[in-house]
Amino acid sequence: MPSFDIVSKIKKDEVQNAVDNASRELQGRYDFRGTESSYALSKESLEVKLDAPEEFQIQQMDEILRTKLAKRGIEAGSAEFSAVTRSGKRSVQTVSFKQGIDRDLAKKIIKIIKDAKLKVDPKMDGDTVRVSGKKRDDLQAAIALVRKAEIEQPLQFENFRD
Repeated sequence: MPSFDIVSKIKKDEVQNAVDNASRELQGRYDFRGTESSYALSKESLEVKLDAPEEFQIQQMDEILRTKLAKRGIEAGSAEFSAVTRSGKRSVQTVSFKQGIDRDLAKKIIKIIKDAKLKVDPKMDGDTVRVSGKKRDDLQAAIALVRKAEIEQPLQFENFRD
């Protein structure tokens, strides 16, 4: 029976490359010379920490990081930018990336597919949603329907099997 999986994944190496490119640009910019501003990527939790002396510099670093992520193919909806916090003489912001489909989002996707009355069967499978059906055209209609729906998290469609 034909099926496919709906997932939400981020390539960690692309995030690493985007952070490296942003750091290189930061070092080359005249307005950041001597400020000890930096990007720090934590390997295990996939979070980026922006550190600078002033809040307006964090906002500039934020824009640099967003453009580098976009160039590397990472959608802006997958990044959550926290509020800028001030500790002592430093301003810090944390950027975390959403991965996997949580239970509420999976229920929303399943409801969207079932409300369309397509001849497919969506099921939750861990942090993915597996959609199976008898016809390939029905599965492609389900993909188009989910893409058209306004979902706040970027989704990918994998393992399309006939």
